[in-house]
Amino acid sequence: MFGLGFPELLLIFVIALVVFGPKKLPELGKSIGRAMAEFKKASDEFQESVREEMKEVEKTTGVEEIKKFGKLDLTDYDKADEPKPAPPKDTEQKPEEKKPEEKKSEENKGNA
Repeated sequence: MFGLGFPELLLIFVIALVVFGPKKLPELGKSIGRAMAEFKKASDEFQESVREEMKEVEKTTGVEEIKKFGKLDLTDYDKADEPKPAPPKDTEQKPEEKKPEEKKSEENKGNA
């Protein structure tokens, strides 16, 4: 129950008894109980409406299309949103220098 043990609940009860008094404590308990019941009812209604919408989607689109969307690989989509890292400043790209033998062979090809 929310990670509260018996000692914590007892302490909360004693503090509520001191703050609200013995006459108002039963009324407070009733109002908290009603609020929790209303919250549970609203939660159940929300879950049911989501289930109904899912059934409607299944009817209109077909189960095969839904399964296909469930198998999509979104890793590329997630990576597209991320900024690409800049190249490190220390490793600047320099144009490749050609070896003297390669220069001579290119010159000979151009002359031919």
